[in-house]
Amino acid sequence: MAGPGLDFEIEIAELESRISALQRQTERSDASEDELRSLRTELAKQLRDVYSSLDPWQTVQIARHKNRPYTKDYLNLAFDDFVELHGDKHFGDDRAMLAGFAKLDRFKVMVLGHQKGRTFKERAACHFGCAHPEGYRKAMVKMRLAEKYKLPLICFIDTPGAYPGIGAEERGQAQVIAESMFMMSQLKTPIICIVIGEGGSGGALGIGVGDRIAVMQHAYYSVISPEGCAGILWKSHEHAPKAAAALKFTSKHLKQLGVVDDVLEEPLGGAHRDHHQMASRLKTYLSRTLTELETKTTDELLDSRYDKFRRIGVFLEDAS
Repeated sequence: MAGPGLDFEIEIAELESRISALQRQTERSDASEDELRSLRTELAKQLRDVYSSLDPWQTVQIARHKNRPYTKDYLNLAFDDFVELHGDKHFGDDRAMLAGFAKLDRFKVMVLGHQKGRTFKERAACHFGCAHPEGYRKAMVKMRLAEKYKLPLICFIDTPGAYPGIGAEERGQAQVIAESMFMMSQLKTPIICIVIGEGGSGGALGIGVGDRIAVMQHAYYSVISPEGCAGILWKSHEHAPKAAAALKFTSKHLKQLGVVDDVLEEPLGGAHRDHHQMASRLKTYLSRTLTELETKTTDELLDSRYDKFRRIGVFLEDAS
């Protein structure tokens, strides 16, 4: 899927445009065929060069790309028989949080995930991927259902953060995120969490406690957005690139710091260029990981989950 329109991809966009123009020609000569092959080779080289040296702020731009696959895209491409479940039994149905039964190869699973929407109308209805308290309450209801029927839980994280409005705060945003994290820490079924785009703040952590935590190569996972960090430290969003570099939230940093277990390599040029290939890689990872986790007893899952999160971070103890 071409045409990213990012400022660091100007030459790539020009090459893609030239390739598209040649492909549209109904009759091509041998010369044009040779030119097409040459342009494709040059495009692959440009993509490798650019995407092998991305800085953190460029990674953020890719994670937010308008064509990047969302939770619903992966449900359509990697899963079968998805049945969506609605409502939190208290207030309403939050479209920023998708939930439902699905099949992945031989596994029956419960899927939770943030959804941003493609068109402006969809994005507005989904609050641009920022879930309200009812979204996390809906997630918790489905978590209990997964535990009851012994279904593995798969969570797709893709949000700039939980919705920050007054209504959300009045309905207990911080409390419900804490409750969701606590529930996930004790849930007696395998849990796999994958950051597929943005992993921002408590909105991401609300469905981010699991036995395996993975992040896609060009996604980010952070305690705060770069703009939010820049606004606090430098009083201006103009310093977001500087904040992105300081936060160390790219897949490379997350793996080194032990925050995530696995990094899912994306197709050349990012997941937004090839939804099908990315979905195939995701499906392979999920199937392999579910096969591994199903061999563990419930006590083993809970103990290793607890130990996993206790090991994150660095601290000093007073020897005296």
